[in-house]
Amino acid sequence: MTATAPITQDVMTIPRKAAEGPTNLVGLTRPAMRDALIEIGTPEKQAKMRVGQIWQWIYQWGKRDFEEMTNLSKAFRAQLAEHFVIEVPEVVTRQISEDGTRKYLVKIAGGHEVEIVYIPETDRGTLCVSSQVGCTLTCSFCHTGTQKLVRNLTAGEIIGQVMVARDDLDEWPEQGTRTDAPRLLSNIVLMGMGEPLYNFENVRDAMNIAMDPEGIQLSRRRITLSTSGVVPEIARTAQEIGCQLAISFHATTDEVRDKLVPINKRWNIEELVEALRAYPKVSNSERITFEYVMLDGINDSDEDAHRLVKLIKGIPAKINLIPFNEWPGAPYKRSSNNRIHRFADIIHRAGYSSPIRKPRGEDIMAACGQLKSATERARKSRKQIQAEAGL
Repeated sequence: MTATAPITQDVMTIPRKAAEGPTNLVGLTRPAMRDALIEIGTPEKQAKMRVGQIWQWIYQWGKRDFEEMTNLSKAFRAQLAEHFVIEVPEVVTRQISEDGTRKYLVKIAGGHEVEIVYIPETDRGTLCVSSQVGCTLTCSFCHTGTQKLVRNLTAGEIIGQVMVARDDLDEWPEQGTRTDAPRLLSNIVLMGMGEPLYNFENVRDAMNIAMDPEGIQLSRRRITLSTSGVVPEIARTAQEIGCQLAISFHATTDEVRDKLVPINKRWNIEELVEALRAYPKVSNSERITFEYVMLDGINDSDEDAHRLVKLIKGIPAKINLIPFNEWPGAPYKRSSNNRIHRFADIIHRAGYSSPIRKPRGEDIMAACGQLKSATERARKSRKQIQAEAGL
């Protein structure tokens, strides 16, 4: 393999134009919502209280109609309806896999589309959320990485994905009721389309809304942000979000990682690991998850397993081994089951948890690395994809 793929795509992204008409309250931080209410004439002394009331209606009870906000006066509700809307992305298609995985294609402003995946398990329900239309990066094993970046998602479009899934799961509680039933949507992973740390502010604001105790109320330990290694933003993630961290690692030498995850050319393995060592201390996260896709003959040798153990020594960590999810034109093959288990055994004997991720939703192209929205999909031949990946 000869690496020629760029670190990030050299494309002109479409600027996010300010929406015309009423302001969407979904995605506004509490201070921003307060300012918006004051701007339409809400007395400053009342604004904070009004934000709290509206916030609960939107994020705790899932209401989209101001008329349903019955603890607000009729006149104030009419004023809100005149100046604001409560809108989430529009569901274009909804697919359900044989294993229960759900994939949603949703439309956002500008007519662009992104994908969301919900994965039900016996003890949790995980929502895989997108942060960009397309992806900034060019990871050669990832289907999403063959799609050019169009633009970053807004905070409203990110938290809106969570709201869309809760709508579909019918999981908004009734006002004034309590339930001890386990949540259907209990975890969020920022592992969908895009590199979250190249859209930091919007991701931060959306996740702080998800964690707000008067709203969706997810613990920071229930949110995992996956990055390919944008080193300067890792410490900031610990300080301003404090969620769990996952790293798309995938290789144990710079030579191989340069090809699989080209951002490695900017921040190499040594720089990345150094930043990771400080993360659990700053954010109080229990451990970092190292994601490692298993590619036949590329990164799956015994030597790779031993190098991986040595690299992460001293970091509270677990290693998720991901059997490669093939997609049309993919330039790689999945490692054999025997090879994957041999790799896992070496890591396990070194004292690290090394679960092998069970592929989910493969029949609807919803598995890890397979997301690529239909309207943005360029139909490329295997040869074209290999050439762009430098293979």
